[in-house]
Amino acid sequence: MATDADIHASRSAASEHARILADQADRHALTLESILAALRSARLTDAAARAEAVEIASAALIELRTATDRQRSTLLEPVTGAFSRLRADLRPLVRFGDLDVQFVEPPTTGRALPGDVAHSARAIVRTAVLALVDDGVARRVRIHWDCDGRNLLMQVRDDGAGTLDAHDDAIRPIAERVVALEGSLSVASTLGWGSTLDIVLPLDPSPRTADATTDSDLTARERDVLRLVTTGVGNREIAEGLGISLNTVKFHVANLLRKHGARTRAELAAAAARG
Repeated sequence: MATDADIHASRSAASEHARILADQADRHALTLESILAALRSARLTDAAARAEAVEIASAALIELRTATDRQRSTLLEPVTGAFSRLRADLRPLVRFGDLDVQFVEPPTTGRALPGDVAHSARAIVRTAVLALVDDGVARRVRIHWDCDGRNLLMQVRDDGAGTLDAHDDAIRPIAERVVALEGSLSVASTLGWGSTLDIVLPLDPSPRTADATTDSDLTARERDVLRLVTTGVGNREIAEGLGISLNTVKFHVANLLRKHGARTRAELAAAAARG
């Protein structure tokens, strides 16, 4: 018969696996966007575009082979090193895309980042940039990292339509990662001038609860929301399906993430399936 320690270890491993899959999905999306940017570039000949696409795909394959080991690492990562890896992730879009990405380097004296914070920080910025690429309105984005000794401070600013708000589906995966790390997210938009995302990630988050959550621990509405989350639909569809507001859905999702000890919706769905 499995002990509590065995059950906890199994669930922790499954949660970590779900997190790695979610991060890899972000990277695959970025790779595909980068390949398309190279193939569509008016500045490259057909042969050069194919060569760049092959180079991007090859680099992604190499990265994929080492991603699991790196993401599971508990070693600290210098903030400048984490930022350099972010620049490398986004380099194909910078070179061949229509989006002008500007980087403001963090201070070299900044405190080293825990592995999970560094991974999540890069995933947050990649998700934000991909959302801007999909939107197709912004032409310039500015990415700024800083460290105050206790928190990683991130800002992503664009010159788009200025209609973004914290409840948009494009912001949902970012908000979930921030909530999972006990950070904060604010979105400021000015119509016609663009939007600014300010994100604070603590470098020393409090220990996560390891207690298992059962169906009886959830309210009736939380069970309804969880059932829809596991189908993969977004917050807006959940709100429409249940006849509740978008803010209420976001509140329930945040509670579900906390109760299940999950970092993302993918982890939450996996935890619900195991339960």
